[in-house]
Amino acid sequence: MMVHSYQVNGVTLQTGDIICTMNGKPDILPGEFWRLVGRLVPGDVDHVAVYLGPDGRCAEAGARGVITFNIPDGEWNTERMARQRGLLFDTFYGVVSPLDVLGYSEEGERLMRESVSHYILKQVGKPYNLNFLDAETEDAFYCSQLVYKAYQTIGIDMNTGLAMEQFPGTNQIIYPQEIWEGFSHCRTNVQAIAASA
Repeated sequence: MMVHSYQVNGVTLQTGDIICTMNGKPDILPGEFWRLVGRLVPGDVDHVAVYLGPDGRCAEAGARGVITFNIPDGEWNTERMARQRGLLFDTFYGVVSPLDVLGYSEEGERLMRESVSHYILKQVGKPYNLNFLDAETEDAFYCSQLVYKAYQTIGIDMNTGLAMEQFPGTNQIIYPQEIWEGFSHCRTNVQAIAASA
């Protein structure tokens, strides 16, 4: 295993970095459906995927379970990727790099990135987890739970306790938004966000 780099919408990713997206794409009908689904989740970020490499290879947990998919030509083109992703339509929001500001040695960071990637690849083929309150299971995964469990293996806890106030116990859910907000080093592609507004 090794650490790979790739650019998506002008943002450089390394193995283990987390791609954050907003559900939906305003100019296509299936995108409108996913935008409505996204309104159920707190915050702007509705979905996360992990960059693995080489080239544009990523992984995510979605309707088809845990899968790998490819971002072609360094551009987040949701229509072009929809078939391999189980008809998920979303808009690129930005990238979270949890390890960038933690002060690890270059070798230590490399080993952690490889460990995150290795964990995620071992989960490919597992089903989608519809029980959002059970973020600790490793039998099935939802998107942010997959990222949470992968980073948990290297001692990073992504559960910040975010909850939907009207529903007790929802602080057990790992939300994509708390992954976005939980780390001081976040990079966004402002142009992509403006285009989706």
